[in-house]
Order: sequence, then structure tokens, then C-alpha cells
Amino acid sequence: MKVLIKKIIPQDWLLQYHKFWAVLANFIYGFPSKDLIVIGVTGTNGKSTTCNLIAKVLEQSGAKVGLMTTANFKIGDKEWLNPTHQTMQGRLGTQKMIREMVSTGCQYAVLETSSEGILQYRHWGIRYDVAVMTNLTPEHIEAHGSFEKYKQDKGRLFAALNKYPNKKNNNKEIDKAIVVNLDDEHWQYYLNYQSDQKYAYGLQEYGFLENVKYIKPTNYKLLADKTIFVLKGIDFEVNLIGKFNIYNCLAAVCVGLHFGLSIEQCRDGLAKVKGIPGRMELIKEGQNFTVLIDYAHDSQSFEILFNTLKMFDKNRIIHVFGSAGGVRDHSKRPNLGLLSAQNADITIITDEDSYDEPTDKILNEIAAGAIDAGKVEGKNLFKIADRRKAIKKACKIAEENDLVLITGKGTEQSIKSNGTAIPWDDRKVTREVLQEIL
Repeated sequence: MKVLIKKIIPQDWLLQYHKFWAVLANFIYGFPSKDLIVIGVTGTNGKSTTCNLIAKVLEQSGAKVGLMTTANFKIGDKEWLNPTHQTMQGRLGTQKMIREMVSTGCQYAVLETSSEGILQYRHWGIRYDVAVMTNLTPEHIEAHGSFEKYKQDKGRLFAALNKYPNKKNNNKEIDKAIVVNLDDEHWQYYLNYQSDQKYAYGLQEYGFLENVKYIKPTNYKLLADKTIFVLKGIDFEVNLIGKFNIYNCLAAVCVGLHFGLSIEQCRDGLAKVKGIPGRMELIKEGQNFTVLIDYAHDSQSFEILFNTLKMFDKNRIIHVFGSAGGVRDHSKRPNLGLLSAQNADITIITDEDSYDEPTDKILNEIAAGAIDAGKVEGKNLFKIADRRKAIKKACKIAEENDLVLITGKGTEQSIKSNGTAIPWDDRKVTREVLQEIL
């Protein structure tokens, strides 16, 4: 039905419809974002993790924090998984939750802000104080029309910083701030937006940047169970793995420093993070092989993930994954198959969220890339539409010290196919499968 509506109604009309509801939602809930400090995090990958890390750092100041991400929600002491398939909730849902944060006494709201959410005005009326950019790689191009438009739409978060006057806390004006990743090639586009303070982070050495506070670790070590780095002479040890998580931590430190936390407080906050739901999450039911669940669902995140897995002591990699249907990026499917085939010993392609698109069509388009990379169907390539059966196949053929990798959904709480939403959780289903086998 949604696809049909989008075909019939002109794009401009749809955007005005979205804007109308955004304006109405703000009036209904009294523009709640004016009553707390709002940090918006955008980018292609790492947004949910970065949001969680920022929240944990800010809590070191004794403040209550609200959180809205693809993975989870948090209002003060209450935390729960995101039951929807939306990074940003609808206009009414977003404003309602921000109002609940204010009513609960939260001083900060950390909001994962997606480009599609921006495109549909879900950010309208939110009075952002800090905008964070993690990285930018091609994604959702079909929704935006081009990569350049995708980049520009994310830029609307940074433009939103100056739409409203600076807030005050105890009669002291709160500076607006921009935080960008200098190791991402698109950093300059976002750093050029106007703000009171500008922060940057990275792992490389750069020349002097005027009026930009830059942080980088002087040393770092990537281990299979944690990451260690030194920042401003202070040793950091975090329970997250992979080089990409250093970037996520650095972004959180920049936000913490902006709001007056010490480097030690930032360290202590990051150390309290035991893991992010559905992000590089290990599933242990006593099996003699490793099972890892991650949200990776595009080419860039696949490459980063497989590179990180090189640190693991393992035999074979058995990879279970799919690709979303509907209006999602069709062009990425063969490349996902190619990357899996090149990096995994056995590739199992399954349903992710086919929506209104034939599941077999999606599986075949992914398989084409795997076959081009040399995988042979029935030998080291399998197409199993039923996701539970696909996970069970992977776990049954896994041998001692193998690594079963299940990607694409993370903590998502349903599979959407043929107009229905089937209750689902990769982690729960995998535990059930492992218990059956064991």
C-alpha cells in the first residue's frame, strides 16, 4: 500500500504531509526539545553504538539521559529494545518520547538521526545543540536520488543547529557544537557548517585546523575481547572490539569534553559499556564454536566486520545474511554476496525483511554476486528463505572453533514480509536453535 501511495502522490505533496505532522507533533507535545540538551548523531555506520557511548559518558556527570537509537531506547533508568524497524520514530512518537524524557528529569537527549528521518521531517522542531557525524558511505541512494543528495540531507542536521537560539542552563548559554570524523573523506563538508565550537577526531596526524579541537589516541591495541588506547595521557580500556569502535569512542569523548566532563570521567563512562545490543554480540549456549550477531547490512559494514574478524582465533566462517526488500537499495545485493563469498567459507543467504518484494528474487540477486566469486550452490553456498532454518543449518554444520556470523538484523524485533510482521529476534532464535542442537 505504501509503495502504491508513493507512486500515485507527487513527492512534494508527500514531503508536505510529513512536515505537517512534524509541526503538529511539536505543538501537541509543546516543543519538548527546548527543555533539555539534544545531541544528534548521524552517519552511515556506527550511529547506534556512538549514541550509547555518548549516553554512558554523559551519565558520569550525574545527569539523567534519554536515548533513541535503531537498537534501543532509554529514558533515565528505564531502558528497552527498539521494537520498530525505524531508526527515527514517526513525528508523534519522537516528540512524545522527548516529552517523556523531560518529564522524567532527563538533562540530555541523545538521538540517532537518520537521513531518511531527516528527509521525512522527523527532525523538524527538534532543537539540536550538538551534531555528530560518524562516517559517510553510499546507502539508501534510491530513497535520496544520489549520493550527493544523501550527503546533503544529512547536512540538514548540522544546518538545524542554528535555527534556534542557544539554550541556557543556570543562566549560562550552552554552546552549539559540531563533531566530525577527520578520517572520513567527507569531513570538511560537515565541519564547514556554523557552530560555536567545533571538534574533530581521528587516528591520523593532521595539520593545524583553525578553531577546531582535535583528539587522537597516541597509541591503540586491538584485541579479540577488548580495545585499549591512550588519549591525552590517560589509558582507556573498553569492552568493544574493532578499530571502528575507537572512532565511536572518540566521538563520545568529544561530546563529553564539550559539556565539561574530564577525560577521566569519559574513560570511566566508556569502561562501563559491556556491549551494544545486536552489535558484535556473542551468543554462548555451551557450543564449541563461536556465534556472533551483528547489524552489518551494507558493503562498508561488511568490509569493516570481516576485517575485524581477522583477530578471532577460528577455523571456518559460516555467514548467514540477507538484504531488505521494498524500496531499499537493490544495487547493493550482488556486492553483499560477493563480499560474503570472498570472506566466508560458507555463505547462507536468507530472508531479512522482504516487505512486498518476492523473497526468492532478493536471494537470487545476492547469490549472483557469491557465484561470481566462485561459490557453488549446494556446496558452500545455500539459499534458505526461512531465517530460522538458515540459522539452524549454519549451527548444525558448524564444527569446533568455527565462527557462525549472523548479520543484518541485530536487535530488530520482527521480520516484515508479505504485509505481515512476524515476531523475531536473531539473538533469541539463535539461542533456541543452539539449545535444540545441543
